[in-house]
Amino acid sequence: MTSTPAFEAYPVEVEFPDIRPYAAGNAGIPYVYTFDSGVPGPHVMVNALTHGNEVCGAITVAGLLAHGLRPRRGYLTLAFANVDAYARFDAAQPDASRYVDQDFNRVWTSAVLDDLSRDSSELRRARAMRPVLDTVDLLLDLHSMHEKSRPLIVSGPLDKGIALARAVGAPADVIVDEGHPEGRRMRDYADFGDAASARNAILVECGQHWETSAVTVARDSTARFLLQSGIVEASDLPSGWLQPAAPAQRVIRVTEPVVATTMDFRFAGAYTGLETFAKAGEIIAWRDGQPVVTPYDDCVLVMPSLRQLRPGVTVVRLGQLER
Repeated sequence: MTSTPAFEAYPVEVEFPDIRPYAAGNAGIPYVYTFDSGVPGPHVMVNALTHGNEVCGAITVAGLLAHGLRPRRGYLTLAFANVDAYARFDAAQPDASRYVDQDFNRVWTSAVLDDLSRDSSELRRARAMRPVLDTVDLLLDLHSMHEKSRPLIVSGPLDKGIALARAVGAPADVIVDEGHPEGRRMRDYADFGDAASARNAILVECGQHWETSAVTVARDSTARFLLQSGIVEASDLPSGWLQPAAPAQRVIRVTEPVVATTMDFRFAGAYTGLETFAKAGEIIAWRDGQPVVTPYDDCVLVMPSLRQLRPGVTVVRLGQLER
């Protein structure tokens, strides 16, 4: 019988903002604000709280609303997504408020959203937000990670996502991937995941959920994204959000997920993410008593974590450095 693994309890370094003053929204959807410049331009969206315990995005979006940011051209949408999960946050059980019924970031296909026989807190919220998402040209989805790791951009599998990640310029590591077997992410929804469409999205993993540095990364990435979109200018942004230029970016293409089939899964080391193994065949984990090995040289571990371990969950993705 496999015992439940023990985890380091990361300290909660940041204060969770009270977002209830933003409950009304202004777009006919609670906690969603859309501002129209009156000048032609793209519809740009910054989304927070896809997961209810990922507070850096909430701090960032609340900061933009408090600052009174308005677009000079096009439209700007600022959104808090899984607010029901966020309201359940308990510092004594900080991982428990990731979602209420199911992962909000695994429901973004028309087949799932249109199937009204399916119901959950997250599906109801996704269906409410869907009309706005259907009009967005550029999406930044702000996330954070279970473990302390360097921040990264998830570009999705398409060249247009990689191009947007490079244009934003930070964080330095760009992860190219197809998503999760459990379901589609918001950043891959509809035209965002269509190579023939100009609509585009990136997801930024800003650091460990509750560390102060994740807020710095979220603010910097958001500032860079908004400037790249062309709907604001640097003088419009809150002071101090832009950070010095990141190191040269590197692109890591995910080739396969490693999925737990039972609760019998353990890593071979205390991995937190972006560890690189020089040779193929190195043991990185054991699954149901069998070794999991690197499939090629220079294999990179992408976001390894057992904090949400259960059968069917991706516990790490394996990536190959692009030369």
